Amino acid sequence: MTVSDLQLTHLYRGKVRDLYDVNDTHMLMVASDRLSAFDVVMNEPIPEKGRVLTALTNYWLTSMGSDIPSALVTCDPAVIENFVPGFNQATPWHGRSMLVRKATMIPLECIVRARLAGQAYDEYVVTGTVHNMPAPVGLRLTDAFAAPLFTPSTKAEEGHDLNIDLATAAEIVGLDTLKEVSSLCLELFRRAASRLAEAGLILADTKFEVGYVDGQLVICDEVLTPDSSRLWPAESVVAGEVPPSFDKQPFRDWLAAQPWDRTPPPPSIPNEVITTTSQRYVAAYENVTGLSLSDWYGRG
Repeated sequence: MTVSDLQLTHLYRGKVRDLYDVNDTHMLMVASDRLSAFDVVMNEPIPEKGRVLTALTNYWLTSMGSDIPSALVTCDPAVIENFVPGFNQATPWHGRSMLVRKATMIPLECIVRARLAGQAYDEYVVTGTVHNMPAPVGLRLTDAFAAPLFTPSTKAEEGHDLNIDLATAAEIVGLDTLKEVSSLCLELFRRAASRLAEAGLILADTKFEVGYVDGQLVICDEVLTPDSSRLWPAESVVAGEVPPSFDKQPFRDWLAAQPWDRTPPPPSIPNEVITTTSQRYVAAYENVTGLSLSDWYGRG
């Protein structure tokens, strides 16, 4: 049995994930080893990346409690087999597949920021605002906000997402929905940041995707992974300096130093950069969870 023998209908190919139809209420979400940066997919895959993204998402969603609802059903190949006959033999997808409930998605990228970094820092330097909203004067790179901020962006079908303020987000989804979404995302961020702090890690920011399943708001897609989050070792963070990280920012920094205009085709990634990036993804999983990736489904 191979992956192609499963005869699933391919619904969507994203920068990293592929979605397949299972039945009227379920989909299979498969995380590849593709690497995206500056909205461009690199030519070279990063070994173990898809397993890390899936394993971390499973870790967070299964450890947060029932009051943080999600679309995830299972990542266990034996359980997926009950929905997708033959999946138990489709070993290339083991450890990188999530059986999820279909959701009506909220058309926002739901970003929560506890520290000034990334696009928020770039905007702040120029305008003194974060997502077009006023921010305290005198903040430095990596400085903490008084409390985590819900800072949404649009979800662009093509091109770049646009950072927006809360008033604009309310115009898109409605004020009541915005309050419900921000409350859920801020609570999940608070719990994750607290748990990571106990391990000596700072959750600087992260991006959630949410939707409705049977009228209930749920967390969808990947959760608190190196692709969707900035995660820093607390002891190494110095205000005003770029910190070391377990996310893919170091790869972005390498890529930004290349003679490339950020349009396809991307530059070739040297083997040593591929290896280092793969090791950083694995380290992210193992440092966050205290578990070994070799124990996760799909190990070679």
